[in-house]
Amino acid sequence: MSLSRSGSDIILRVEIDKDKSTFGDIAAVIEQSGGEVIAIDVIRTQKTITVRDITAQLQDGKAAQLVKSLETLDGVRVLEISDQTFLMHLGGKIEMQPKVPIKNRNDLSHVYTPHVAKICKAIEADESKAFNLTIKRNMIAVVSDGSAVLGLGNIGAQAALPVMEGKAMLFKQLAGVDAFPICLNTQNIDEIVAIVKALEPNFGGINLEDIAAPRCFEIEDRLKAELDIPVFHDDQHGTAAVLLAGLMNALTIVDKKLEEIRVVLCGIGAAGIACTKILLAAGVKNLIGVDRCGALSRDENYQQQSWQDYAAVTNPHCEKGNLSKVIRGADVFIGVSGPGVLTVDDLKSMARDSIVFTMANPEPEIVPELALPHVRVLATGRSDFPNQINNVLCFPGLFRGVLDCRASRVTEGMKLAAAKAIASVVREDEISESYIVPSVFNKAVAKSVSAAVIRAAVEDGVARKTMPEDIGDE
Repeated sequence: MSLSRSGSDIILRVEIDKDKSTFGDIAAVIEQSGGEVIAIDVIRTQKTITVRDITAQLQDGKAAQLVKSLETLDGVRVLEISDQTFLMHLGGKIEMQPKVPIKNRNDLSHVYTPHVAKICKAIEADESKAFNLTIKRNMIAVVSDGSAVLGLGNIGAQAALPVMEGKAMLFKQLAGVDAFPICLNTQNIDEIVAIVKALEPNFGGINLEDIAAPRCFEIEDRLKAELDIPVFHDDQHGTAAVLLAGLMNALTIVDKKLEEIRVVLCGIGAAGIACTKILLAAGVKNLIGVDRCGALSRDENYQQQSWQDYAAVTNPHCEKGNLSKVIRGADVFIGVSGPGVLTVDDLKSMARDSIVFTMANPEPEIVPELALPHVRVLATGRSDFPNQINNVLCFPGLFRGVLDCRASRVTEGMKLAAAKAIASVVREDEISESYIVPSVFNKAVAKSVSAAVIRAAVEDGVARKTMPEDIGDE
């Protein structure tokens, strides 16, 4: 049977009186509830009683009703119920492991007192040695205030911690970068900047995550100016790099050029502004930004300074109107807004061979099944459709490169290089309407991005470590 995309696995521990009910009765109830039995494990069995763990796939939100239904069966008692997602998070998803085993007293004397004093004095005399002699060499801080967690909003620091742990896992698995979640129990700009500045000795870079706009702009700008290590707001720049990668490959399908297309972007927040900046830097000339007030235009006045700055560099013909009006004749739509803002009629009014990126999560700007018949190339932010625009294609490799060349900051050239590297992983003979960006599990992505970022850092003069000339050519 086919379950909805919002389904998940649950584990039911069930006690069954063999004389009153059978496993078949339980399986029937699960199926009637829209679920599917995946696995069965016998925990213990007696003459008349058996206890089993039943793993079932079930639509989200249906577990409580299933338990009630099962307990209506004579001789059946549900002892425990566990969601697979909760089980994967028990005790957190990351841990610290020593790189050097301490097997005897001599080992202890070298990693700790008294010989560790040699290392401390060496760093005291030359602080740059911390990059070689401490975790700073390979450690990133994933910093959030929990104010704009994807799909959840302002849920606070504690509730945001599982997301930041997941980010740390991806850093390590995909690029060998150690990362630690730092969730701050404040949403005050000055306090966040002060805390991150105080943490600088421990880290080789700062990844800002899930911080709401417009506060995120000032936090990033101040930290970039005041820290000597790179600062990267992934929700902005990671999204932008992957978007550009997908768009470059999509344009090869429809045989259009960046400098000739008309782009409409909906949602002028952190991600929308960053996407616009990288598209303009890549060569797009005609881009119109739309938000709740309609198309942003330089001949209007806006209370938000970020919107005023945005309008000054976009919408060259000062077009006016809502999304449905300005999308007419557009070659490309980019959505970083919310569900339901785009209609089928809007898509029908676009130019021939239209390219549509609906990246709102968890629900895109239009249901993908509705959009597909009316566009040439469709991309979303979801993993259950082709062409997922996922930040994970960018940030692990980018920080791998940043750390390896000891970059002082992340430049626009490095972001562009990352985007082009992501696009290049999909070979020209592989590009199709359903394959414009590589899989997040493609191991070539992080290596390609890392090498490209290092080369760009050297070209931009921000690399503080000499790299082999043939970096990334293998």
